[in-house]
This record gives sequence, C-alpha cells and structure tokens, in this order.
Amino acid sequence: MDNSSRTVVVTGFGPFGEHTVNASWVAVQEMKKLGLGNNVDLHVHEVPVEYQKVQSLVPSLWKQFHPRLIVHVGVSGMATTVTLEKCGRNHGYKGLDNSSFCPDSQCCIVGGPDCINSVIDMESVCKRVTATAGLGVAVTVSKDAGRYLCDFTYYTSLYLSRGRSAFIHVPPLGKPYSGEELGRALQAIIREMLELLDQAEDQIRCQQHIH
Repeated sequence: MDNSSRTVVVTGFGPFGEHTVNASWVAVQEMKKLGLGNNVDLHVHEVPVEYQKVQSLVPSLWKQFHPRLIVHVGVSGMATTVTLEKCGRNHGYKGLDNSSFCPDSQCCIVGGPDCINSVIDMESVCKRVTATAGLGVAVTVSKDAGRYLCDFTYYTSLYLSRGRSAFIHVPPLGKPYSGEELGRALQAIIREMLELLDQAEDQIRCQQHIH
C-alpha cells in the first residue's frame, strides 16, 4: 500500500463559550501521544470555532494530505459518553460562531443534499469498541451532531470526501472522563474505523475479481 492510503488526519476544536479548554483538542493531543501504530501517518489539527475558517481549512486538509480518513472530534456539553455521529446535516446553521458570524444561507453547501452519511458503519464501530476489555469509556451512536460548528465541519468533510469522514463527540473534561481516557477511547475507535475501511475495500476488490 502506498503511504497516502495510511494517512489519517484528526482534528479537535479550539476554545469557545464556557469551554475555555476544549476537551476535543485535549483528547486529540492525548491520542496523538499514543499514536495509531507505525503504519499510520497521523496528522492532528486544531480547528477554530469559526464557520469561515472551517470552510477554508477542511478542503485544504483534504488537498494537502489526501488522507484515507479524516476524523473530526468536538465537545458536547450534553454528552456523557463518547458519541459516534452517523451523519452531517446541511441546513439550520443559525448559531453565531466565535467571531459572531453565521452563514447567510444557514447551510454548509448550497444545493448539497440535506444529509450525508459516513461510509463507516458507526453501529459496528460502537459494538466492537464496547467489546474492548478495559477501555472503561462508554461509547454510543447518534444521528444528530447538533447544527453548530461540529455538524457544519462534519457535513463539509463528508461532502468533500464522499463520506470518508467521521465525527466523534466527547463530553467536557472530568464529566466523567479525563483527557487521557478520552485519548485512549479515540485511539481504539479510530483503529476500528480503519479496520472496517480495510474490510470494505477487500470486499470491493474481491467483487471486482469475480466479475
């Protein structure tokens, strides 16, 4: 396999509102310390909580790294588990960002589909990670990433990658997990995602040989 096929980009968000330390970026940095194994070229980026920055940064990450997968991580004040988001939504962006801006169109991509699903089966990832002994972190699946910068980033990435993106919400630090525990959970989750992508591609290759 050429190296670009093993490149993974993981993003977390910068501070906003009461989240003066954003648990998502802390978790991503902890996960980077652990790594994803020698055969994965891992890049991490902090994303500012601004719609216009997301609109320029997400395409540039895809263009620069041509990653196998981009995983975006965000914090949710309502989450008590690590939550795998199945899809991103295009419309309903009314919340103002850190620079008091929101898109006039209130959508991510004018004319894009209402909802885009990830190619990764989040239910499978959830089951497999939950079966991991000793992880000590609860993982769940959600269909609604909340129509703020998290959802906006996810939809933009899904649109650009034809679904080869994932989004993970983490709870705020200490509610109940530490940054280290969240980092370990991200490592386990992203490894499962890569494993599932490998399996899906093997199946496609087998089908091409049959025909």
